[in-house]
Amino acid sequence: MPDTPGALGILGGTFDPVHRAHLNLARAALKQLHLASVLWIPAGQPSHRQAPHAAAEHRLAMVRLATADEPGFAVDAAEVTANVPSYTVPTLERLRGQYGAARPFVLLVGADAFLGLPSWYRWQEIFDLAHFAVAARPGAVLDAARMQPQLAAIWQRRRAAPPTLGTAAAGSIVDFEIEPVQPPDLSATAVRALLRGGGAVTADLLPPAVVDYIRRNQLYSV
Repeated sequence: MPDTPGALGILGGTFDPVHRAHLNLARAALKQLHLASVLWIPAGQPSHRQAPHAAAEHRLAMVRLATADEPGFAVDAAEVTANVPSYTVPTLERLRGQYGAARPFVLLVGADAFLGLPSWYRWQEIFDLAHFAVAARPGAVLDAARMQPQLAAIWQRRRAAPPTLGTAAAGSIVDFEIEPVQPPDLSATAVRALLRGGGAVTADLLPPAVVDYIRRNQLYSV
């Protein structure tokens, strides 16, 4: 695929299941960072955590349902079909082969994930392949005091304002605000616990199409 104008947001994750907080982050990034689109990449075999509760094909199907009516979103299935552990650097290298060396890539992460960056595989190489955009709730700021020293030094050197994302293919760190969702502790873990306990999962937590898919396929019930 040749270079095309505009920065490409990249949102990877287990999405076990995909929920409203994921959508909230992607929508905020698309709007505030002036991205051309957001590419969702479900992990087939996540390298940083335990095996997902739902099979990869189910998680991929749920992400496709959740993003189907969003014109700024696209889904990449390659990590699911590859049947090997997912790592960020090889994923970005693969995408560079598709989109070219000049297209700005913006890796979308939450603040907690960014603070854990030094534990990622080949993490310092990511800055040669993409920018980072770190999501924070209103009023929250990235704090070097919470970072490991090596990450803090890189953050101080590479931090920038969102308009710079379109001026280079990679290398900057920006932050952007996301409105808090209700409940504020919404997570895939909480959703799975609710489903296992027989609780009602509403549209405030998951898109209706995802709720229906979970019920039809009897996911997360045990």
